[in-house]
Amino acid sequence: MFKNFVGFNLVEEMQKLRHGKRFNPMKLKKKTIGLLFVAAVFLVLWFLPTEAFGMDGLTLVQQRIIAIFVYATLMWIMELVPAWATSVSIMVLLLLCASDSGIKWICDPGSAGQLLSYRQIMASFADPVIMLFIGGFVLAIATTKTGLDVHLAKVLLTPFGKKSENILLGFMLVTALFSMFISNTATTAMMLTFLAPVFKQLPDSGKGRIAMALSIPIAANLGGMGTPIGTPPNTIALKYLNNPEGLNLGIGFGQWMLFMVPFVIIMILIAWMLLKKMFPFTQKTIELKIEGELKKGKETTLVIVTMIVTILLWMLDTVTGINTYTVALIPFAVFAMAGIITKYDLDEINWSVIWMVAGGFALGYAMNGSGLAALMVRAIPFAKFPPILIVLLSGLLCYVLSNLISHSATAALLMPILVVVCTAMGDKLAAIGGPTTVLIGVAIASSSAMILPISTPPNALAYATNLVQQKDMAKTGIIIGIISIVLGYMALLAARALHIV
Repeated sequence: MFKNFVGFNLVEEMQKLRHGKRFNPMKLKKKTIGLLFVAAVFLVLWFLPTEAFGMDGLTLVQQRIIAIFVYATLMWIMELVPAWATSVSIMVLLLLCASDSGIKWICDPGSAGQLLSYRQIMASFADPVIMLFIGGFVLAIATTKTGLDVHLAKVLLTPFGKKSENILLGFMLVTALFSMFISNTATTAMMLTFLAPVFKQLPDSGKGRIAMALSIPIAANLGGMGTPIGTPPNTIALKYLNNPEGLNLGIGFGQWMLFMVPFVIIMILIAWMLLKKMFPFTQKTIELKIEGELKKGKETTLVIVTMIVTILLWMLDTVTGINTYTVALIPFAVFAMAGIITKYDLDEINWSVIWMVAGGFALGYAMNGSGLAALMVRAIPFAKFPPILIVLLSGLLCYVLSNLISHSATAALLMPILVVVCTAMGDKLAAIGGPTTVLIGVAIASSSAMILPISTPPNALAYATNLVQQKDMAKTGIIIGIISIVLGYMALLAARALHIV
């Protein structure tokens, strides 16, 4: 994965490190115990009498979905297998045990209850949001193959001169910009590679190196909030907000950017000032050198034009009437027809993220398609909950989980539940900005989680450089994370007040 990207060696080293830890004998023993525990919980929930759940009218299919949901939660939190593998197993369990193409003697609609459509479960992998992911990955691959990413980095960093603090700001702004449209992992690997000659110029004893190394993952995590394709939790939130059979709020790409990009810029400036204060430079100037050239030719011109047109169409979706998901496939078609993207380049698409997200969507469909969501709305008095409590609990829970497990897994778990809560609360949520505050707030809380090396791939890559200690990452991560969540919710409330969303 990411073999085309500058700095792939960093990604490769990180993956080798994770692989080594995963197959450590002690780890394997803990995983075996963990798997037995998950299996036991799953089976207990599966075979409990339906009356034990306290929901009148609960069917066997709905009970199985509860068991599968808890199984998914435990597997994602405990990380006993890769997150995408858990997602695949979720889809298989739903197909075999709760669908109209399931095992005959346990999937009788007469005794088991309303069954899920196997076509709908499988369609989770072809959801329009998945097309949005693929479009984003294709754009990233094309810019890398033509050297456009390196050229843009050079052009954008040049105005920041030679002053150390200004170069730090330049790297953060450029990283944030790239992270809005390119994978956070690829962006971080590339920018850390560009920093290598900078590190050589800074004294070993100075704290400036730490500031530089931390600036990249912080900017990548914050920058991803700027667009719906910047990070998976954003895209998952957009899916549930715009679902025609659900909230159907019709939030566009341009609308998202209108209130999130200013927020990202403010957060980058705050993070820059914090890093300057905590890790001051002893060397005041740096000579910046970035190797790599833009490949000249028709292919590069086509990539530049297509990228500009795609971004404009995304931002003007309410004007053109072409939705975000359709626009995402335009660069794919153009680059494929022009031979810029080949079948070998498709290996560069982060399929593990796509499978991870698809599994979450399958869970969401299972809750709604089986009637479990409606049953939960009737059984649990969500409407009596104070709206501010929902916002605080959802944001806090997401922030804590996202620091410990995959951001995508956290969003995939929480979003379907929160849609049920939002639906049940109805107009009561208007006081805090409606469902957009809850769901986009969770996406913000997820991206704000950057305390540990395991919290995000950008953090892991920065930690792998050996220039950052975990205590420094935790210290800055907590401060920036809290500020980001508070300002993020304020931005959402302001956007609602200005009728942007």
